[in-house]
Amino acid sequence: MPNIAIIGSGAMGSAVARRLIAHGAMVPTYLQGRSEQTIARAKAAGMVPVSRQELTRADLILSIVPPAEAIRVAELVAEISSTLPEPPPFIDLNAIAPKTMQALAARFEGSRVEVLDGAIIGGPPIPGKSGPTLYISGDPAKRSRLLEDCGLQIRRLDGPLGAASALKMCYAGINKGFTGLGAAMLLAASRSGAAESLMAELSESLPDVDRKLSGSIPDMYAKAYRWVAEMQEIADFLGEDDPAATIFRGMADVFSRMASDVEGDRVFVGQLDEIIARREKI
Repeated sequence: MPNIAIIGSGAMGSAVARRLIAHGAMVPTYLQGRSEQTIARAKAAGMVPVSRQELTRADLILSIVPPAEAIRVAELVAEISSTLPEPPPFIDLNAIAPKTMQALAARFEGSRVEVLDGAIIGGPPIPGKSGPTLYISGDPAKRSRLLEDCGLQIRRLDGPLGAASALKMCYAGINKGFTGLGAAMLLAASRSGAAESLMAELSESLPDVDRKLSGSIPDMYAKAYRWVAEMQEIADFLGEDDPAATIFRGMADVFSRMASDVEGDRVFVGQLDEIIARREKI
């Protein structure tokens, strides 16, 4: 039975675990200090809580956590693997910039851990569908083949460590950046009394944009807190010399404000929901 450890049992981590388990794998995880909700989600997915050291008995260790936690997870794995003669490979699958990936890999210097760079494109696995796609770079020995054998869709990149992270930054900048831009402008339209006219115009002249925003904005609410660090990573990826970096620092602020609103009085959520509901009547 393949043994594939996953650190991170959020919506993506638990769904990936469920896919692996459905294809015959055992998926241990580390849950110390996690919330009751997280522990319940992990157990519902079939993940097996183990001690830190038991994680090193896995064939692979995957990290699927919010970007801000990626380095901390790498430090944990580096610590528990440091003295092992044959530790399992470690695959970071988080939305981080290439330079963050390089800093993460540096945590393993002096150990025998093989560090691979990964990125997940698409939503959590759904039974009966093939996605998402996991892009892996820095994997000449094809250590990620085990994930293919257990039902995941893998695409290997020829580039070095950091290539998969770069792809994720570019994709997320377009996809999630579009959602943030749309939310910001719909809220601006609401403040100025132009929301109904804007939605009518989008429906008529940009129907694909209209449909995309109407689906992606409500889906963003529960994820906004995680997207803050991701937008900051994209800004770092672009660098200080690229004026577009300022856009993504602004997007981090947009999602931070949305996250606070979701946890608070939900004023912005209410305004956006009202605008999107109005679309159905146009």
